[in-house]
Amino acid sequence: MTGHALHERAGAQRTNGRDTAMIGRDAQRVDVPVVGGMLRVHRWGRRGPLVLAAHGITASAESFRALGERLAGDVTMLAVDLRGRGGSAGLPGPYGMAAHARDLVAVLDHVGARRATAVGHSMGAYVVAQLAVDFPDRVERLVYIDGGLPLRFPQGADPDHMLAAILGPSLERLTRTFPSRQAYHDYWRDHPAFAEPGAWNRYVESYVDYDLGGDEPRLRSRVSEEAVRADGRDLVTNERLRTSLGSVKCPLLLLRAPRGLMNQPEPLLSDELVASYRDVVPQLTDDVIADTNHITITLGEHGADALAERIREAVGAR
Repeated sequence: MTGHALHERAGAQRTNGRDTAMIGRDAQRVDVPVVGGMLRVHRWGRRGPLVLAAHGITASAESFRALGERLAGDVTMLAVDLRGRGGSAGLPGPYGMAAHARDLVAVLDHVGARRATAVGHSMGAYVVAQLAVDFPDRVERLVYIDGGLPLRFPQGADPDHMLAAILGPSLERLTRTFPSRQAYHDYWRDHPAFAEPGAWNRYVESYVDYDLGGDEPRLRSRVSEEAVRADGRDLVTNERLRTSLGSVKCPLLLLRAPRGLMNQPEPLLSDELVASYRDVVPQLTDDVIADTNHITITLGEHGADALAERIREAVGAR
């Protein structure tokens, strides 16, 4: 029996089980046993190729809602809350790319799937890269969304300083409390990523609401600052991941945003950086998703439409 068929059978058996519940429109919650507790997973769709998705460093599975809804009729998409975030906020360390990759393997085992197309956005792309390095037989193909290719940091760079410079308000919010849900919405509405007309939409609002925990007047993000800083240090210092990229032999699709995290004209992954890895990863296919930034490439309507089209084509679901 194939991994896809196993997944469909396992999913059908668990539909009415204790480990599932509905989350908003067209999504189902699945809780997966991992080291230290339960990992929260969001599922869209119940047929077709299996897609396993990992989010960015201060994000959650909700960053994939727009994509999951678009793919639900053609694939089965499982998006995880990485440990220390969202519904997995209570999971302890250790953190880091290798720990997250092991959690993704636990998700595949839980649904009875041998392999999947592994999709990662931002830091999540480095997580699925680690998955392909450590567990190559579990990955059918890789899809990096504005991440995954090792960035070049100055020698001796302080990881915490680099993280603060790159993430800006996305990191700063983890140290704050908010008196109301509206105050948290207002904080996010001021983020430069949503400056363009129409950038704020129901997917962004759902993402922001899901991120919020606690009670008024001391609401705060459900993202663990400890997890973010540990993962950030790993991204800066993980030489094994940096030097093992050439060992990845499965098909690799890179989907990039032309603008950065703060909507600046400099992208996270430049043309020059991508060109420098073409000899290392000759199977790399690169595509720039026009009119997106690092955040709206997944949370924006246009970005999600483009991602869905390219992923359908990659997995043969069109």
